[in-house]
Amino acid sequence: MNWLNAEAFAVLGQHIIWSDLIGNTLGLAALALGWLRNVWTWPLQLLSGLVLIAANIAVQQGGGVGKQLVVIAVAVWGWRAWTLGRKASADGTVQVRFATARERLVLVAGAAAGTLAVGGLFTAFPSLSWSPWADAYIFVGTLVAMYAQAKGMVEFWFAWLLVDLVGVPLNFASGLAFSGLIYLVYGALVLWGMRDWWLRSRAAQRPTLEGTPA
Repeated sequence: MNWLNAEAFAVLGQHIIWSDLIGNTLGLAALALGWLRNVWTWPLQLLSGLVLIAANIAVQQGGGVGKQLVVIAVAVWGWRAWTLGRKASADGTVQVRFATARERLVLVAGAAAGTLAVGGLFTAFPSLSWSPWADAYIFVGTLVAMYAQAKGMVEFWFAWLLVDLVGVPLNFASGLAFSGLIYLVYGALVLWGMRDWWLRSRAAQRPTLEGTPA
């Protein structure tokens, strides 16, 4: 499988490797399917994670490897959650909603505690990552985003946006130029997906008026 970390092409002095190219293209497709609430978003995220492990090993980005392992695990769980959710819903679609105040507090507290714990681990073992705190932030932020996505929470888009803000410069600095470029595209999809889920959630919260003529 050495070809995965071979150079695919070079552009503007940046060397693009196959694993970076393929893995992030799959990830982009998975995000688009997530926007459409299509359950196939999860197997694509799983496959993307498998390919991107090779990319992160190539640039010695230990946090990235850990993140992709988490992506694979959560993708399996999310796939099951969405499949069950579609069967339970009246129209066979994945229902989206805003998180409750308690759920938001749990997401924020979990992200903060997780970043401190993982960042401390990467700092204690420098061989795991050359940028421990940024790596930890992305690692934990990805986990939080995917958890919220599996639960159908609109806040999942906000979490991805916050991950992108750090992920773009880190990937360029790590030598994964295609990852950096694709994260910019992620940003645009995140904004559009956020708007779509927001509107769907608001529409679902509107009470049905009784006695309205058919």
